[in-house]
Amino acid sequence: MPLIGYARVSTEDQTPLPQLQALDAAGCTELHEEHASGGDRARPVLARVLERVGRGDTLVVLRLDRLARSLAHLLEVIERLDARGAFFRSLEDPIDTASPQGKFTLQVLGAAAEFERALIRERTRAGLVSARSAGRVGGNPGLRARDPAARRKVRLARQAGYMDRLHEAAPDWVPHVRRLRPDMPWEDVLRIINAPLPADRRWTHGRLLRAVRAYVRDGLLSDTVLRRAGRRESDDRLPAIVAAIKGADPDITLQAICDRLEAMRERTPRGRTSWQPSSVRMLLERAERSGLL
Repeated sequence: MPLIGYARVSTEDQTPLPQLQALDAAGCTELHEEHASGGDRARPVLARVLERVGRGDTLVVLRLDRLARSLAHLLEVIERLDARGAFFRSLEDPIDTASPQGKFTLQVLGAAAEFERALIRERTRAGLVSARSAGRVGGNPGLRARDPAARRKVRLARQAGYMDRLHEAAPDWVPHVRRLRPDMPWEDVLRIINAPLPADRRWTHGRLLRAVRAYVRDGLLSDTVLRRAGRRESDDRLPAIVAAIKGADPDITLQAICDRLEAMRERTPRGRTSWQPSSVRMLLERAERSGLL
């Protein structure tokens, strides 16, 4: 199984060399390094690595804190790997999801995270009951008084929170939107975005358009992505989709493209639901001749 190493340091003054040496000694055939905070979920190098991993690959780090600073983020990354048929290993921690022991450790961590969330919910409910019994009313006094300044402040805070959530998920959708729009209809762009994502992280048409409009408004995406898609000949649709998948990951294998098309429930040129590498190769050749790739 191919081993893909990921090393991270927080500042430019730090060196990832010790991590890279340990990953190389562990047999990693690919090494990726990044300078970013561990609390930043929208790390571009990590996003590219997670997009490139395929079935049977193993993402390897020296320690868990090199990948994620929170248990929730760690479990989220491992879920993404699992959805792609890939594994995770930490050299200095007892986690290797390719082994029964590693899976058990991961289940224990997941149970601990859920227990922590339950304790927080219980403490919050108890605090609210205690406050009400003491005659304290929750909420924002300015909002209760319908103060315009307080309403504006809350609105801006909600908008900032929404943008923070979009930035965390940006690696999932921004590269596809930037590359495919307006040449490809939103329906096909949406299916390409959702194909590698687990069910609980997939986008709806309305949610994606809202996110794109927010990024356009803030200047993070060009307004050209919102233009109406041009009409495409029906014979060019499948080559365009295959070219889009290949363009997002030039190293992706033909079989991985087959898996992606089946996840999108895209039918073959002959109307079948099961894809073969030969069909994908044919479409890629057509895409190249047409200038789509």
